[in-house]
Amino acid sequence: MDQWQKSQAMFERAKQSLAGGVSSNVRLLAKPFPLFFDHAEGALIYDVDGNAYIDYALGQGPLILGHSHPAILDAVNTAMRRGQLYAGQSELEITVAEALVRLIPSAQLCRFGLSGSEMVQAAMRLARAVTGRTKILRFEGHYHGWFDNVLISVGPPVDKAGPRERPNVMPGTKGQTASALEDFVVLPWNDLALVEKLFAEMGDQIAAIMTEGMMCNTGAIPPEPGFLQGLRRLCDQYGALFYLDETITGFRLGLQGAQGRFGVTPDLSSFAKAMAGGFANAALVGKHDYMIRFAQDVNHSGTFNSNVISMAASAAAIAELEKDNGAIYQHLEATGTTLMDGIRAIGQRLGLPLHVQGFPTAFHVSFTELSAIKDYRDYALHCDKERYGRFVLAMLTRGVRLIERGVWYISAAHSEEQVAKTLLAVEAALQEVG
Repeated sequence: MDQWQKSQAMFERAKQSLAGGVSSNVRLLAKPFPLFFDHAEGALIYDVDGNAYIDYALGQGPLILGHSHPAILDAVNTAMRRGQLYAGQSELEITVAEALVRLIPSAQLCRFGLSGSEMVQAAMRLARAVTGRTKILRFEGHYHGWFDNVLISVGPPVDKAGPRERPNVMPGTKGQTASALEDFVVLPWNDLALVEKLFAEMGDQIAAIMTEGMMCNTGAIPPEPGFLQGLRRLCDQYGALFYLDETITGFRLGLQGAQGRFGVTPDLSSFAKAMAGGFANAALVGKHDYMIRFAQDVNHSGTFNSNVISMAASAAAIAELEKDNGAIYQHLEATGTTLMDGIRAIGQRLGLPLHVQGFPTAFHVSFTELSAIKDYRDYALHCDKERYGRFVLAMLTRGVRLIERGVWYISAAHSEEQVAKTLLAVEAALQEVG
């Protein structure tokens, strides 16, 4: 561990003043221990020991343009010199809202917050107000934030999760109350027949279906053909709202997000992460007749909502992504495809059960014999996470930073040379852990 001596010392120091030495539990998963970073630019991130890494974590997804993108930094620097928090409106807020309405199929009106977790709360409150119902259908393995009423059945032990056809509603942490679970029904993803059965039984009680467009945190699992369209149909049939959580997929799977990529228009959808290119911003968008309720009888508030820094970052990020009719996505798709194909080829050449799935801008790598991961239980039961953890550490020692859950995020800053270096590291690391 000589190459991380300063990081290790900082981690020990941090534990004296920060609970666990970190400010997010996810960071405790890092091996060999949570590293401390000094600066980052483009596709590279540098730790306090001076080690450089090709970065596929990208801040857990937001940095779709890469680290320290000059257009975003310049926009933020210019805007914040005029003031950072007005407790009122600015033209930047309108600029970003107009962009969302122009680009996102489901967006007729918008509201802004700071995080995806916040907008999930706003969406659930609005769906309950619109329908007068309380139940929300969600899916095993989907992550919608860390709050008590949504950290549910995200990563449940399969031996306690109940039957696949009607899973138990499982808390995600100590400290959650039983009442936080009462208003949710949980099903496996990608099984439309089970959703149809549930709605036949209790469709008049369900306020909304809440789902990711693609399961990014768990296996980068795409929807089966027709699955999202089936959810849309059931919501129309039974008077529920269809809510698409695009915290990760928004602006990562394309300018129109997952809804554009998969050809489905929800009633409500939320965006964060890539929308602001590395700054904190989030939005809930949706149909006019529903969203207007925030101006009437449904509360949504926040001191830092639509602050100048967040709006300037989003305006700049979206403008970069829109340039030349979204040409940047061609580069992202080509880069990710090269990586995905290269990793698959290396696994096959070495005779390893290495599986790659997802889309070029966000894909998942795992050790499994399955030909496809279709839901949470496939991921939980059939992927060798311990082996992948050793692979992540082996890649880190070779100058490539990955996320322990297996998802790889691609940025516009990744170069062909960096991709080639990454594939060389993949082969060496796989031989080490093989």
